[in-house]
Amino acid sequence: VQLQASGGGSVQAGASLRLSCTASKRTTSNNAMGWFRQAPGKEREFVAAIGWRGVSTDYADSVKDRFTISRDNTGNTLYLQMDSLKPEDTAVYYCAASMTSVPTRARNTYRYWGQGTLVTVSS
Repeated sequence: VQLQASGGGSVQAGASLRLSCTASKRTTSNNAMGWFRQAPGKEREFVAAIGWRGVSTDYADSVKDRFTISRDNTGNTLYLQMDSLKPEDTAVYYCAASMTSVPTRARNTYRYWGQGTLVTVSS
């Protein structure tokens, strides 16, 4: 399975961006998927996850009420709608497919990773 993330860019604080992640095959339709991010000099951290049915979700406290994760299983696509962006959201964002069917924050439960897309938020 290959994951292709896109939608990153450079924006001002308060703006919105929508990230997309397309899977190469339908294998991911039965798996939870998630978004992680890694800022320069920092560890990769959990952002959001969604269960295989697209109903159950989980968010890091830092993005709750600003970011929305969703998925389209027919198109094998994962989304992350990011609103009210802050400079501290600046990072490379990675999508990933989990070995579980329910949302999970643990990096070691994610088997497949996309290449990352850069989000830069200026103040």
